[in-house]
Amino acid sequence: MTVSRFPRALLIGLTVLVVACGDNGKEADKDSAAFSSTYQPAVSRPVLITNAHILIGNGEELMKGSVLMQDGLIAAVGEKIRAPRDTIEIDAKGKWVTPGIIDNHSHLGVYPSPGVNAHSDGNEMSSPVTAEVWVEHSVWPQDPGFAAALAGGITTMQILPGSANLIGGRSVTLKNVPSRTMQGMKFPGAPYGLKMACGENPKRVYGEGKGRAPGTRMGNVAGYRNAWISAQTYQKKLSAFAEGNGEAPDRDLSLETLAGVLNGEILVHNHCYRADEMAVMIDLSKEFGYKISSFHHAVEAYKIADLLAESDTCASMWADWGGFKMEAFDDVRENIPMVAKAGACAIVHSDSAVGIQRLNQEAAKAMAAGQRVGIDFDEAEAISWLTRNPAKSLGIVEKTGSLENGKMADLVIWNTNPFSVYAQAERVYIDGVLTYDRYNPAHQPVSDYVLGHRAENGGAE
Repeated sequence: MTVSRFPRALLIGLTVLVVACGDNGKEADKDSAAFSSTYQPAVSRPVLITNAHILIGNGEELMKGSVLMQDGLIAAVGEKIRAPRDTIEIDAKGKWVTPGIIDNHSHLGVYPSPGVNAHSDGNEMSSPVTAEVWVEHSVWPQDPGFAAALAGGITTMQILPGSANLIGGRSVTLKNVPSRTMQGMKFPGAPYGLKMACGENPKRVYGEGKGRAPGTRMGNVAGYRNAWISAQTYQKKLSAFAEGNGEAPDRDLSLETLAGVLNGEILVHNHCYRADEMAVMIDLSKEFGYKISSFHHAVEAYKIADLLAESDTCASMWADWGGFKMEAFDDVRENIPMVAKAGACAIVHSDSAVGIQRLNQEAAKAMAAGQRVGIDFDEAEAISWLTRNPAKSLGIVEKTGSLENGKMADLVIWNTNPFSVYAQAERVYIDGVLTYDRYNPAHQPVSDYVLGHRAENGGAE
């Protein structure tokens, strides 16, 4: 039987399993840490892209440049590059090339499509502090949202727990590749994150006449402080045991995570809207000796942009979401460019299964808002809001986020300026592997869930 005699939908599914760069069936090293990454990029030929308008991601651009991807890495970027043997050459005249887009605030896989109660796995609303939970244990790799995000140029994303709790648990960074398992998507070597939330959400879930703490913003802060005090005690016991003094404390999953933050191994991602609360959270981090990697949503970040720059804290923001509740009331559309102008780390994030499909357009909105008030950022600078800066916030900037030699070959070829409403991602490469091609169904990953749905409906497309 020839391949051409298989049904088209089945061919797509086979392509996902055989060609794409997710879980390749290899067993994880039995001596490695629990739930460790099994991701391995597929073997790929060198690819040379020529005649492209290239946004490198570090503020530089080439109007007519070339990029060579080889062995899963960026091998060269310049105007003239000699191609090695067996290279696939792509003439990208009239097209733009950028690093793969990174969304550092996503709930794909934990609030997947279809959006039914059975799939609602992002908030463990059993206690205000649930540092013991790991969001990766809720990730459903078959979420159709992953493929939709890939078509929008998303190559990497951080999956976070929801914001019901003061401390919601660990986040995980994933490569946006088809896989049977979460481990097959897990970004190798990426540090864990810790989701924290301030403001209205935790006090609404646990307060408002429910008789449980916290019920106020001051109750929120007391809850954080008590958690960090317990973590410090646990950390001291572990240190003493390591030095040969005393016994090891009983294992505690919650305190393990919090101690990991205090040791600098786990990065804090803090849901926070108001400027005054972000300032309090910065003070809290100083009290207990940890660093906030990024504030998320950060609708009032523009009010404390200088504090963000001083503390080297990123702000992950929407272009124009605001006013939908009191703590989001004082939004301005110039938020992102104002933060960037102050020298702070500005990021465009989605927090949406729809928004993640067009983050390039969200960044374009922010650029336009800045230009209207005289804050001008060009494409070469603004692309970092989608690539290098989120990589920094996730602790992976040395590996991805810009098209620099030696970094992962995560790259998007766009049909036009990516900040245009007409822009479409034509090809998406992850570690040098063609993972999405707008014009080739064999490189348009489809999850088992979608294939099953199509089969139940007579195979309709």
